[in-house]
Amino acid sequence: MAETTQTAEETEEARNRRKIRVGVVSSDKMDKTVVVTINNLVRHPMYGRILKRDKKLKAHDETNEVHIGDTVEIMETRPLSKDKCWRVVRIVERAK
Repeated sequence: MAETTQTAEETEEARNRRKIRVGVVSSDKMDKTVVVTINNLVRHPMYGRILKRDKKLKAHDETNEVHIGDTVEIMETRPLSKDKCWRVVRIVERAK
């Protein structure tokens, strides 16, 4: 039988494999929550044309220090509310 228990190292390693995205803050009107827009370029499967796709994700900002226009790095985390399962890791660039 295969052993199913994980060691502490394996769980820590799995924890460090979380998704990380970089995007621009499009809204900071909520308390401790920001909306981050992530832009992506994809090739159309049939026609080959490059298309712009963007995704809006809600991220947790504990200190409310992030504002509209800031470029931030967000990391996947456990669900914090109905549609918030990302948190702000760091501010890459402040809005000018």
